[in-house]
Amino acid sequence: MKQSVLTAIFLNVSILGFSQTAEQSKAIDYYIKNVMRINEIPGMAVGIVKNEKVTFQQYYGRENLENDKKVDSRSMFRVYSNTKLIANVGLFKLVEEGKLSVDDKVSKYIENLPEDWQNIQVKNLLSHSSGLPDMADIKDFAEKATHNEVIDRLSKEKIEFEAGDHYRYNQTNYLLITMIIEKITGKTFEEYILENQFPDSRNQVMFSSNSVEKVPNRVGKYNYNPEKKQYEKLTVIDGVRSHSANGLAITLPAFLQWSIHFSKNDFLKPETKKMMWKPFDYKNNDWEFGHGWEITDSNNTRSYGFSGGNVSAYSIFPDQNMAIIVMYNGNKGFPVMYQMVNHIAGILDKNLMNPYMLAEEITIAEPFAHPNLKKKVYGYRIEKDKVIFSYQYPKNLSTEFVKSVSVAGTFNNWNPNDSSYRMIPKKDNSFELAVPKSQFEKGKTYGFKFVMNNKTGWLTIPYNTANTDGTPDNNFALKID
Repeated sequence: MKQSVLTAIFLNVSILGFSQTAEQSKAIDYYIKNVMRINEIPGMAVGIVKNEKVTFQQYYGRENLENDKKVDSRSMFRVYSNTKLIANVGLFKLVEEGKLSVDDKVSKYIENLPEDWQNIQVKNLLSHSSGLPDMADIKDFAEKATHNEVIDRLSKEKIEFEAGDHYRYNQTNYLLITMIIEKITGKTFEEYILENQFPDSRNQVMFSSNSVEKVPNRVGKYNYNPEKKQYEKLTVIDGVRSHSANGLAITLPAFLQWSIHFSKNDFLKPETKKMMWKPFDYKNNDWEFGHGWEITDSNNTRSYGFSGGNVSAYSIFPDQNMAIIVMYNGNKGFPVMYQMVNHIAGILDKNLMNPYMLAEEITIAEPFAHPNLKKKVYGYRIEKDKVIFSYQYPKNLSTEFVKSVSVAGTFNNWNPNDSSYRMIPKKDNSFELAVPKSQFEKGKTYGFKFVMNNKTGWLTIPYNTANTDGTPDNNFALKID
């Protein structure tokens, strides 16, 4: 596959193993500016905490497209579902104080729940394994609907699956978490969180799930309309019911200080954190998710975090005593927050760089940077009596953490662990595999993709690939004439 022209843009300074903080900061700043340019992001704030100290804190662009006010330390970004991390910490503080157990039934704290909600436990809310109907799917709530009115409306919907069966992301879980916190503490959710997690920065934090509410210094969110070829400001209005799920707006300094307190165990004891980060044991899938936290493994290093609204991300690397915060206000077509966290982590420590995420970043950014590339056949070529599958990893990068690249498709039941389709490393970071043409039926179209490091990384195909199978998954297509 052709070497991406974006490699130089993203990676020319990113993996040199910098030893000086100033050089690392310069590399991170250069990278962020390029991400914003390529993805046309109006405004952004990025911060890093290392060993309980802020080592990077920068602001870029403008708060809103309607004016030229620059993003600065007073700008409050709504972090959407990253709010859930704050709610998780608040709930586990009550667990730590012996006022609550994650094994408790929700009905112990909330009266008059529907009959088929009675056996749902607190841990099912945190792990998104409750099976409850999702209030985000219901469009007829009044803005000022009470919590009980929301539950009454949801009770008319069916439970989707047995509690604990599998993961399904669900906003209703956090409405119930709010109600549990308020029942135990006798305070509103907002009061409890502000008193316990933001006592010194209350003027830098607020809860509002109303996107059009006039809030001083609050940064707007914009989604790109490809038909009109322009950004449109989000105008969704939710009520107090959504505050614990997606309502937090916060400045970067306040978020950084929150992270420092969290790392210093000011909010929770280390053993409570371990309980919170322990992977939930789902009955019918192997999804790895903690009690309210995403779990990410990169080169044997584990991190925890979450994202929100496709415009924010928080990741903490406990072994490195480091955390990264990314907040921005424009989503042009593909959210970049996870790629940014991965890339920045890799600048700081190459062992934190996920090679799959890095390859994905380049592939996904290509159409924004170079929308007029010609369509070409990718992924394989025919040589005499063989089909040669080929994958090109960015040439300027180390393949140290690329453990394997495999081919998976309709010809091997999409099995990424099929050893007979494991590719062989070649020069210039390319991987190839030769397979006899006789293994493929003439005239039949086969869908396939490349998979990095076993099942963890199904690689996106380049946007200018001519040979696609036409399915929603947008796979490579192979056909022997």
